[in-house]
Amino acid sequence: MYKDIAVKDYIDQLASRVSVPGGGSAAALCAAMAAALLSMVINFTLGNPKYEKYEKSLKEALNKTEKLRKEFIRLVDLDAVAYKSKNIRDAINVPFIVARLCFEGIKICPFLKSRGNPRLISDVAVAAAFFEAGFSSARFNIEINLRSLDDKKFSRAVTVEIKKKGSMVKKIRSRMEESIGKVIRG
Repeated sequence: MYKDIAVKDYIDQLASRVSVPGGGSAAALCAAMAAALLSMVINFTLGNPKYEKYEKSLKEALNKTEKLRKEFIRLVDLDAVAYKSKNIRDAINVPFIVARLCFEGIKICPFLKSRGNPRLISDVAVAAAFFEAGFSSARFNIEINLRSLDDKKFSRAVTVEIKKKGSMVKKIRSRMEESIGKVIRG
């Protein structure tokens, strides 16, 4: 659906007067870009003799970022499918997955800040910002759809998890901005 079209075409469709793609799909795309940036940082770090002692953990991180990137791309399309289905559970579950995966992705940023190629440190900061944006965007979609769901137990559980993870995502992004900012600005 969207994963196989040009970025320009996707953005044009997003800007048009159609209901999909929308904010949920855009949240997943933002998160996919974050994961891709982390993969890029790792790919530029691997093979560099300076980081040889981190080779194993870098390869593990690359495996994670690539899995995340592919899953976020899948979710770009899945969000549109969920919206069209008019199934409120799907409309909650897809952004909930996006939010959870953004949480997992942003946790890789501190590792790459200290063990990735320092020439790409700004890309780690951008990835953290994109993960936070993806998480926050997914959260909006979750919250608006929870209003239409008549399941208080499920709604409460989702709200508690999102609130807890949201504060952790903000904390990590803020730390990345502060620490990477110091490196960049001196």
